[in-house]
Formats: sequence, structure tokens, C-alpha cells
Amino acid sequence: MHSPSSRLQRSHNSKQCTDLNASRSKCIEHLYYQLYIHFSSLRIFPLQDYNEQCPYSLSPVSIKSQKLLRSPRKATRKISKIPFKVLDAPELQDDFYLNLVDWSAQNVLAVGLGSCVYLWSACTSQVTRLCDLSSDANTVTSVSWSERGHQLAVGTHHGYVTVWDVAASKQVNKLQGHSARVGALAWNGDVLSSGSRDRLIMQRDTRTPAQVSERRLAGHRQEVCGLKWSPDNQYLASGGNDNRLYVWNQHSTNPVQSYSEHMAAVKAIAWSPHHHGLLASGGGTADRCIRFWNTLTGQPMQCVDTGSQVCNLAWSKHSSELVSTHGYSQNQILVWKYPSLTQVAKLTGHSYRVLYLALSPDGEAIVTGAGDETLRFWNVFSKARSQKENKSVLNLFTNIR
Repeated sequence: MHSPSSRLQRSHNSKQCTDLNASRSKCIEHLYYQLYIHFSSLRIFPLQDYNEQCPYSLSPVSIKSQKLLRSPRKATRKISKIPFKVLDAPELQDDFYLNLVDWSAQNVLAVGLGSCVYLWSACTSQVTRLCDLSSDANTVTSVSWSERGHQLAVGTHHGYVTVWDVAASKQVNKLQGHSARVGALAWNGDVLSSGSRDRLIMQRDTRTPAQVSERRLAGHRQEVCGLKWSPDNQYLASGGNDNRLYVWNQHSTNPVQSYSEHMAAVKAIAWSPHHHGLLASGGGTADRCIRFWNTLTGQPMQCVDTGSQVCNLAWSKHSSELVSTHGYSQNQILVWKYPSLTQVAKLTGHSYRVLYLALSPDGEAIVTGAGDETLRFWNVFSKARSQKENKSVLNLFTNIR
């Protein structure tokens, strides 16, 4: 027989064991939960909502929030603020109304320097002189590659335009008609559009003799300084020193749309390759704004004040971003996200207005030119720099001549 005291002692011990087992079970369950969280973060098995199974989490953060925090962070694209190549470009004019730099589909850069046009191969770094207008006491005022990059149009101060077969280094056409300098050129297949200080836009088929009648578009009241065809080649956008932006089609000699919101000259024009009918334009020193237009409806869209003269615009070929170059007063290059219009990057280096801009054929790099007589190459839209571009860093300064 057991005494009452011994039974009480056993009862007390049994209660202690029960409490101990409950505490131990609780600790084990909490330990299991912590291990579960640890292994879930290692992606060993999919994480489920453990809140329903274990109410003993000490974290104030919900499981869903923890899952979000543990998810891999999207890598932020970094844009180098240093150009990967710099070329010397003597006699590159500091003139807002000219367009003296263009990059071909064959990866050849054309630059108008004084009375000459030089070609620089991005593949071989070789430089050749295509033409020299000094014998005619003339200067180059614009250059533009055909879509395939086999022909180059050269606008001149005297008002005529020459077309060159680059492979043969031969002039194949000379287009007369303008009475003043030709500062803007744009190709549409074999048809070349030219804009002049005489306020006219002329469209001519370069395959026909120069005597064949041309199509004349009259609308601007001052010099035409910007010309761009839409990606589908159906509409031509033109900007002028009269602060006007016009859109033309191929069936009328009158503009189908007219925009007058800019307060200064409109040189910077760019059609979006991603949004049908979306047109961007930039105004000069008294305006400083980049404006976006829906040309399908004729309605204005966003507008952003950049704080300085807008000289050029170009869209990325691969994403909904665009780059703008600027003059007075900051001489900067800006990369924008569309449609949020947040700045992705700000690049500086030119000591004069960044008047010239061209996009590489692969859509990853840009080249900018300024009155400081330099051409600077930037990786703006690229995800990673290629080995070839890395090698080019070793030789930053090369004379384009």
C-alpha cells in the first residue's frame, strides 16, 4: 500500500512531466517552424502559408510579406557615366540648326566637318574622307544615311543635296531646288526629304534624274531644322525655327496635323518604335520641354520641363526609354523611362551644347557631338558591354582624321 503522501508526490511529478512535455512540444514546434522558414529561404521546398499550422511565430511580419522580402531582387541596370570612346572632331560646327552626325545600318558613322564628310567604321576604326566641298567654297550642313546604309545624302550651305554611293565613293545624284542651306534630311526608301532655311521641305526620288519634278511641302515660316519619318513610313514630322511641329502624309501638300505648344525652335523629333503614332518633340532654349503627341488622335499627351535646351531625341529600339541631349545651360545627356518620365541616367562630359546624336545599329550605344569638337560614345541602352567595346576603352582619344 502506498501512503497518501507518495500518491501526492507521484501526482505532482506527473503534472510536472505533463507541463514539461507541453513546453517541450511547444519548443520543438517553434524550432520546426524556424527550420521551415530557413529551408524555405533556401528554396528546398515551396513555402506555404504556415500561419494556419503554427501559431507560435515571433515575427511581426506576415508569411506573405516574408516571402516577398526573400524573393530575388531585380537587378538595377547601371549606365556608365563615362564614354567608352572619344573621337576628336575638328571643325564640328556649334550650330543648333544643323544635323551633322548619323550612324548607318552598316555600322559606319558619317560626320560633317567643315567642308568635308568623313566616315568612321565602328568595326575597324578606319577613317576615310568621302567628299570635300572646299573647291566650291561650300560647307556641309547635314548628313543622313539611307535605310540600308549603302547611300549617304549630304546637305550643303549652298542649298543643293548630293547623294553618294559609299562603297564606290562616287556621287550618284545632285539635287537642286533649295535656295538656302539644307539643315535636315530624312529617307523613306528611295525618297529623300530635305528641309531648308528657305522654309521648304522637298521630297525627291533619288533613283530618277535631278530634272524630275519634286514634291514641295510649304508650311513653316522659318528654317526647317528637324525631319523624321514614322516607323511605318506613312507620316513625316517636321520641326522649325517658327516653333511649329507639323505632321505630313504622302497624299497632301498640306500638313495633316499642326502643333504650336512649343515656345522655341523644334529640332528634336523622334517617333516611338513601340507605341504606334506616338511622337516626341523637344523645344529650344526658351521652351526646354519634351512633349509627347498622339498623332492618331491629334491630342497632346505628357510634357516634361528638362531645364535646358533640347537638341535631340532618340528612342531605344529594345525598351520604352528615350535619350535626350541638351544645350544651354547644362550640356547634358538624359535617359528617360516612358511613360513615367523618370530619369534613368544623367551623363555629362561635353563642354559645349550637345547638338548631335545618333543611335548605333544594334540600338545599344549612342554617339553625341558638340561644339567642343569631340564625339563621345556611350553605352546607354545596353545590358552589358561587349568585349569589343571593352577593348576600345584602352584608346579613348582618336583623331577622326
